[in-house]
Amino acid sequence: MYSWRSNGLGPSSVKRYVICAFILLALCTSAFTAVSSESPIPIEARRGVEQTFLTFPEWFLVHSPAEYAAYVSRNPAHGFPFIGHVGQLWSSYASVTREQLRAHYPANLGYHVMILVLASSTTVEYSLRWAYENTLGRLSWATSSGHLTAEDRYGAEIAQDYVKFIRQEPWYLYDFKSKLTDLWSRTPAWGPDMIRKWERRYALTTEYAIKATYGWLIKQATGAAYEPALMTTEVEVNHAPATISPGLNIRILHTLPDGRALMSLPRYFDFRIAVTDLAAQGVSVVDIAGNTSVILVTAWAPEEREINAKNARTLFEHPILTKPGIKRVGVVIPVSELSSFLLHAPDQGLIIEHVYDY
Repeated sequence: MYSWRSNGLGPSSVKRYVICAFILLALCTSAFTAVSSESPIPIEARRGVEQTFLTFPEWFLVHSPAEYAAYVSRNPAHGFPFIGHVGQLWSSYASVTREQLRAHYPANLGYHVMILVLASSTTVEYSLRWAYENTLGRLSWATSSGHLTAEDRYGAEIAQDYVKFIRQEPWYLYDFKSKLTDLWSRTPAWGPDMIRKWERRYALTTEYAIKATYGWLIKQATGAAYEPALMTTEVEVNHAPATISPGLNIRILHTLPDGRALMSLPRYFDFRIAVTDLAAQGVSVVDIAGNTSVILVTAWAPEEREINAKNARTLFEHPILTKPGIKRVGVVIPVSELSSFLLHAPDQGLIIEHVYDY
């Protein structure tokens, strides 16, 4: 069991960079089997087991903006723990990479390169935002009446809209350009706390303009290099459900002779919702995209709570920095026990954050 708790950058974070580098070098020499050869899932619909771990750093860049959006809806942005989140990003990447090495999963160096690019750019972004918010941002707040301005509230609204978008789509497809236009057309130019209002206008204008430009460049490069990601995943279940809940993009593909069934479920954010809905009907997932071994799940839990689930193993823990007393727990569980774990999580006081569906 590994548990790295971090609230910020420091000497330990530098060590994590070095550890990640050495682990990547070790992975370069490794070659492993990705998925079960006996899986009924078609070859073209299978994905490597290592991706359940490697997608966590990518999804942390959804979880972190979600925490930010919730925080700035009630508080000024300078109080958000940008540097603490950078530390958590790198420590979790080290944890999942060590698990990949320990279990001899496929190297998937291309995914590592992508993570390193994302994590490095996020480190730069969050460091700059921390520096700005704790100088000009904090000064403008000190001149105010202590109430959020229209610009503060607009920024919080867009932050939440952005989170909703990136739970299903790549960030670079978000329309920052129109949000920049709306900033100037929807928020009044005059009113109380003028220094704070115009400082926020400057901060949001700069952020949206840079992200609109950078996103456009990434979109062009990505479109030329990669095919669009599949939005569904094929799974094997112990039996077909009696009913299909509307709006979840769940389909029965066909039923096997022994009563099992192959189904198509949504990927990403809605995968957890779909699997939990099936579990409520007594339907258990036994194979996901060709994988029958383990899957990574994160949950929010009280700080003193230990995960008490059959064959579950804690991979890492992080405090939720904006919610004292709450922690994020990364749990590795067998695929065959995923449905039961999701169904009974509330009984343990757990809030399931995400299921990392390869």
